[in-house]
Amino acid sequence: MSENAASAISDRQPAQVHPLACVDPKAELAEGVVISPGAVVGPEVRIGAHTWIGPNAVLDGRLTIGAHNRIFPGACLGQEPQDLKYRGAPTEVVIGDHNTIRECVTINRGTHEGEVTRIGDRNLLMAYCHLGHLCTLGNDIVMSNAIQVAGHVVIEDRAVIGGCLGIHQFVHIGSMAMVGGMTRVDRDVPPYCLVEGHPGRVRGLNRVGLRRSGMAQSHEGREMRQLQEIWTLLYRSDHVIAEGLKLAQQQELLPAADHLCRFLEASIGQGRRGPMPAASR
Repeated sequence: MSENAASAISDRQPAQVHPLACVDPKAELAEGVVISPGAVVGPEVRIGAHTWIGPNAVLDGRLTIGAHNRIFPGACLGQEPQDLKYRGAPTEVVIGDHNTIRECVTINRGTHEGEVTRIGDRNLLMAYCHLGHLCTLGNDIVMSNAIQVAGHVVIEDRAVIGGCLGIHQFVHIGSMAMVGGMTRVDRDVPPYCLVEGHPGRVRGLNRVGLRRSGMAQSHEGREMRQLQEIWTLLYRSDHVIAEGLKLAQQQELLPAADHLCRFLEASIGQGRRGPMPAASR
């Protein structure tokens, strides 16, 4: 037997449910799932292969969890939203693969029928984070301890958010943004930017994160240079952001600068919180 075949057979382990766990017989547990003592799993829960559910975690409501996740003790996932408009609609939470959800994290499902709170892949949500109804998280996001996220918030890929802060409802946080701890986040956070303060203000580009991402080598470094030029035009020139966007879009934009401009263009549109302003010079 080949090594790959032997590995495949060993991966086909039945779900392991501790005798002190409470798992509804209608719940769907894939191969290799481990349910620890004191955990509660409701009838509409589906758990993907090789996901570990820690002690005293509570999984309830219409909840789908992908493969290879780790759900730590005390996490409460899939409960009804903390929204006075909720009337018992069959809403849902969907969580992707390879996520780490630490102690006492809470993730609520949507408010109205068909609404889904959605988490992507490879995210780290540290202890005591809360995600309100109808939030959407991308992939590879790091959220530090005690981040309180209101409803309808969108966080794009590879954002890093410091601890002990609140994020206002309907806020969008762009990809590879860095938000400092204890920042008041009440406006949209542009992608690739560093934000901190109370209230939060844009301080510059997230240069450390961008270098780590390899952008300094992208297009022979032109992408990083163009992004800095566009950021300076938008935030450090005498033009308001709307005027700066028109000037920026007159040239051929590489992917990062194009994403920044499109994000800001949408942010100043109707129904959005508007972009977070820059700190005073």
